[in-house]
Amino acid sequence: MAIELKVPAVGESVTEVTLSRWLVQDGDYVWIDQSICEFESDKATLEFPAEKSGIIKFAVEEGTDLGIGDVIAHLDTDAPAPEKPQGEEKVEEAPAKEAPPASKEKTKEEPAATTYASGHPSPAAAKLAAENNVALQAIKGSGKDGRITKADVLNAIQSGVGAKDAVAMMRSFSRDEKEEKVSKLRKTIAKRLVAVKNETAMLTTFNEVDMTAIMAIRTKYKAAFEKKHGVGLGFMSFFVRAVTNALADFPAVNAYWNEDQVLYHNYVDISIAVSTPRGLVVPVLRNAESLSLAQIESGIKELAIKGRDGTLGLEEMEGGTFTITNGGVFGSLMSTPIINAPQSAIMGMHKIQDRPVAIDGQVVIRPMMYLALSYDHRIIDGKESVSFLVKVKEQLEKPEHMLFGTDPIDLLLDM
Repeated sequence: MAIELKVPAVGESVTEVTLSRWLVQDGDYVWIDQSICEFESDKATLEFPAEKSGIIKFAVEEGTDLGIGDVIAHLDTDAPAPEKPQGEEKVEEAPAKEAPPASKEKTKEEPAATTYASGHPSPAAAKLAAENNVALQAIKGSGKDGRITKADVLNAIQSGVGAKDAVAMMRSFSRDEKEEKVSKLRKTIAKRLVAVKNETAMLTTFNEVDMTAIMAIRTKYKAAFEKKHGVGLGFMSFFVRAVTNALADFPAVNAYWNEDQVLYHNYVDISIAVSTPRGLVVPVLRNAESLSLAQIESGIKELAIKGRDGTLGLEEMEGGTFTITNGGVFGSLMSTPIINAPQSAIMGMHKIQDRPVAIDGQVVIRPMMYLALSYDHRIIDGKESVSFLVKVKEQLEKPEHMLFGTDPIDLLLDM
């Protein structure tokens, strides 16, 4: 029997997707629940599994825009199944009448088991391989079911596999051109950014932070922190904690503008800007005000991995109340980040750089970072925006303030 495979409902308000990539070949035998293609919506990318086992016949090509319910392929479920690759358990669609014969015990000399995922790169691995002209066929995947990971490509580059020839890299006076279809995600990002510039009264205020205290804490406790909590102690957790404390004092910075009313939030959902092969995404760290530093680091790590592997769900990118973006990881010294609507503000972190500063009348060298706060002036006044950023700066320069959100001595004296 031949059945139709159709575009599923992928989320509220999503009416159209793009079939960005087939994960199998036309005419392959696919197994039930095997991922056969990737769909890209204006919010996320997701893999689509086969409903049944059978031979697949494509109805559309990669890059085709599709509506919900459109047919993408036909599946011949009556086709005889080939022998399943060793190490991969077959999912039966009906109870088997008799147990299969015992398989021969695998010896060390036998080749590793292969599956339909073998040799297939993750999105991050594919991007890295393309940028470095590495042939994926020359790489043995170490991921699940033989999938090629970013680490596999990095190892290949370090060992010289597929490295670009020095002469080939010299493309002086080239007049080559290349057209590339704009993805739905990139189109959505573009529309949102232009809308924010046109529809908000956006301004940016700056300050700088002496990172000496934070760097000393990381140096002293980094190994012990990772040993106890199983996650590294980065800079982001300190910034998230400082921001959540500051937002408690300046609730307008954590609010939404909604024409005739302003929506204030009694919680802080921090959107963390993550650069991925498909563009910028902003997964959300829920109730960040209630998390420990270890929980913040674990949450950020999980979201970052999902973002770079293209496995973030729609629910993980919706509903943030404030955004933090870190251009410093790319070397940015200063920038003016654009608000992530409908939020009213976004804070940009930048590169830590040793600079001469005056302290107690003496010029000293300190690790300094510029902070930028872009905000919607319709909600946030200049005094609030500047005071918020000063509050963040004070906590980072005196980390003991983060514990209670203020100077412990002031708290003790009820000042």
